[in-house]
Amino acid sequence: MNIQINNSAAVLQSAIDGHGVALARSVMAKDDLAAGRLVRLFPDIYFESPLAYYVIYRPECAALPRVQAFKSWLFKEVENQAFKSE
Repeated sequence: MNIQINNSAAVLQSAIDGHGVALARSVMAKDDLAAGRLVRLFPDIYFESPLAYYVIYRPECAALPRVQAFKSWLFKEVENQAFKSE
């Protein structure tokens, strides 16, 4: 099941509540990340930009199959787009 939420605060709260992975603006997520309520899905990937987004989720959800499946899917999508642009 996919949930679509169009309110930034509600997206963050949904991830904090353990409902899944969220795509959030870095400026909106920074307090929840600093407090440990959320963690970045790709902590080793960083790109300096005033318009940066993070894929975030609750720390204790890291091993959930759906989080791992989403992460794998996202990497495959990025790889596919990289090959299309060449």
